[in-house]
Amino acid sequence: MTANPSFQFPRRGEIWNANFGGKRHTVVIVSLDARNSSERVDSILVVPFGSYGGEGPTVIRMEPGETNLPETFFLKAHFIQVLPKACLIDRIPRALSNAQNEKIGRRDQSCY
Repeated sequence: MTANPSFQFPRRGEIWNANFGGKRHTVVIVSLDARNSSERVDSILVVPFGSYGGEGPTVIRMEPGETNLPETFFLKAHFIQVLPKACLIDRIPRALSNAQNEKIGRRDQSCY
């Protein structure tokens, strides 16, 4: 896990900044909270945001009011990946709604 003593486990639907090989990227947590809170599992499943794109079978356009991010971003479910919890930097103050989480889940399934 992470060495940060104030670390809170990530929850499904939360938006975080994460370290991807030295670069900072914004992601949404899509793994189940049972996995996220487990001390025996040191990774989570995330979907990254991109700054450009178009809606499609695996891309969801997200407006600033939905994400608390400064501009429109695109969630790219085709880039779902496992990320070590230690790579999480900080949580964005607003999580996605249940409806948005369900929408992401439907997009994730279209990748398979």
